[in-house]
Amino acid sequence: MNVAKMIDHSLLRPELTLDDVARGCEIAARRAVASVCVRPSDVPFAVAALAGTGVLVGTVAGFPHGDTTTAIKAAEARALVEAGADEVDMVLHIGRLRGGDTAYVHDDIAAVVAAAQGRVVKVILENAYLTDEQKVTGCHVAEAAGAHFVKTSTGFAGGGATLDDIRLMRAAVSPSIQVKAAGGVRTLDTLLTLHEAGATRFGATATETILDDFAARERGERPAPSRAADTSGY
Repeated sequence: MNVAKMIDHSLLRPELTLDDVARGCEIAARRAVASVCVRPSDVPFAVAALAGTGVLVGTVAGFPHGDTTTAIKAAEARALVEAGADEVDMVLHIGRLRGGDTAYVHDDIAAVVAAAQGRVVKVILENAYLTDEQKVTGCHVAEAAGAHFVKTSTGFAGGGATLDDIRLMRAAVSPSIQVKAAGGVRTLDTLLTLHEAGATRFGATATETILDDFAARERGERPAPSRAADTSGY
């Protein structure tokens, strides 16, 4: 199992300096993770920093609330992929989903997918604000609009990835759509439990802690504790 290639190393906190982003990119390259996920303004910097490393550059659109206009989200996605972004994590319009306006939500996502010009688009539902029925509807709409992933959270709302949500989202989409867990993925055991439930990518800031633990277990230095199913969240 290549745990590193399941991790999107998150560099989205508003207080990060460029020096902080540089250190994050160095960690991502050294640990050979799947990607970094940086703020839109940091995309050109991350592209240059990670050139030749095999680490993808991801970023966000409509972040963190999802309530910018569709035209702005699409323009943002287009500009970011032209700047070198490989993946775009967009926030759907949470209020419109909660209000039942699925046509708006579909068209909003589809516009970003088109603007991304074939790059991977992950749709953030922000599950903390949704009922289970709304989560399932959001997953269905995201798949119909051409998204490649559905994602639990931004990490900036009142809750993060939970085991129940991963199971629910995995069951709601076809095998061609992947599920990303974000928010509260701070330990290897959390990552592995959510992976067993169907998540294939993880937004994390505790990347080195997670990978150090995995390496120690691979060397037999730390026992793997029993991961009893925990549906309470992380």
